[in-house]
Amino acid sequence: MNDLAALARIDSFPYRHRLREVMSTPVLTASDSLTLSEAVRKMYEARVSSIVGVDAEGRTAGIFTERDLLRILSNDGPSGLEASLAETMTKPVATVPADAYVYVALARMTRMGLRHLVVVDEDRRPLGMVTGRALLKVRATEALVLGDSVESARGPDEMRGVITNLPKLAKGLLGEGVTARNIASVISLVLRDMTARATELAELSLLDDGWGPAPARYSVLILGSGGRGESLLAFDQDNAIVHDGKPTDDAWFAELGKRLNDTLHAAGIPFCDGGVMAREPKWRKSLEEWRDEVHRWVYSVENQTVMNCDIFFDFQPVWGDRALAEDLRVMAMDKASQSAFFLRYLAQNVAGMDGSIGLFGNFVTKQGRLNAKKFGLLPLVSAARMRAIRAHIPATGTDERFAALKEAGALHEDDLRDFIEVREVVLRVMLEQQLADIASGISPSARIDPKRFDKRTRARLAWAFKRLKTLKYVCGVAG
Repeated sequence: MNDLAALARIDSFPYRHRLREVMSTPVLTASDSLTLSEAVRKMYEARVSSIVGVDAEGRTAGIFTERDLLRILSNDGPSGLEASLAETMTKPVATVPADAYVYVALARMTRMGLRHLVVVDEDRRPLGMVTGRALLKVRATEALVLGDSVESARGPDEMRGVITNLPKLAKGLLGEGVTARNIASVISLVLRDMTARATELAELSLLDDGWGPAPARYSVLILGSGGRGESLLAFDQDNAIVHDGKPTDDAWFAELGKRLNDTLHAAGIPFCDGGVMAREPKWRKSLEEWRDEVHRWVYSVENQTVMNCDIFFDFQPVWGDRALAEDLRVMAMDKASQSAFFLRYLAQNVAGMDGSIGLFGNFVTKQGRLNAKKFGLLPLVSAARMRAIRAHIPATGTDERFAALKEAGALHEDDLRDFIEVREVVLRVMLEQQLADIASGISPSARIDPKRFDKRTRARLAWAFKRLKTLKYVCGVAG
């Protein structure tokens, strides 16, 4: 694990921009049955240095570059050009999703010594290409290996180094002027990567210990703020498993969940106090079992139901079969949207969220602190979730949900702008408080001390909380 002491001075570009903004498109592709002579001709005509071989379904199968051409000509001469792309291309090929941040590509290319990286969609179909030349404008440092060090980690000790350095990363990005919303997104992506790597390591250890491979398709989900992409530095584990196996398969998935949770805990992501973890039977179910569970939630509504929904409906798959996870999402959204009582209950829950500002405009604190998450973020998050369920909007991020509502004509543009600004104000003061607490040896939390902020910040925070009082009317959740 590299020394990340320079994080406070790094260029923030790789943490603010995603690969879809910098990748080259369209990417040159060809069937992997194509001869090299034809592939080289296509590369020459397109004036590119690589071609991606795809299988019959259009999925990325490999890559052939100028360096490969030189190798073949050196070894086999011109006759080597008669071979097929499938026989000569590099496979498997390194790929990254289009919504990954630039730092992920930079780190992976550095670690693996690559000049080309294929950007793919969820089905591994090529969308674009990232090359070293395209990323020259990024002033990379050795600290950028943070983005890829999770994937290459061999155990929780190496993963812990990433968690330890997240506060330095957050402080450096704040200093560079990166929004708190984007910093939360970066932290969430690291947590997702950690969960995926912990699952992969758990799978490998199960094989080594004689448990065999997974008995059925499954997907590991990260829930709550990690699923929304809105985590700060006071995080714990919120994860679950969906599978399409039989009841007798649960022993394997139970052991996977246990090893996954133990690995994350050893890496510095604490166990969830509420037990929202894959090792718990309640959060480890087959698709049919989840169908029954969601049915109970939405037709037998109680306070605990709301708490479960606050976590569950924001999930994102991080490992395994994405299609299975999306089947779960569609099923859950259909079930929830059909229960008018459930939606009314959620709306009333949002309408009752208040208490941050007193009668005379002062902050209501307890032992000098205000729970900014409870009074500042949860009303926004919960309202966005409720409206998304009602409108069958699959997005999980709060900003994305509100943006979708605006596009559907269900939210005014001015309200969208204000709500995004409210969330930015609250996230920023929470992050600054967490960094200050960590520096003082205090465990980070959602509780802020309003007096530690300057007059302007306190005024912005007061505006944010007051603006939230109109949420019940704007989002149609009153009464």
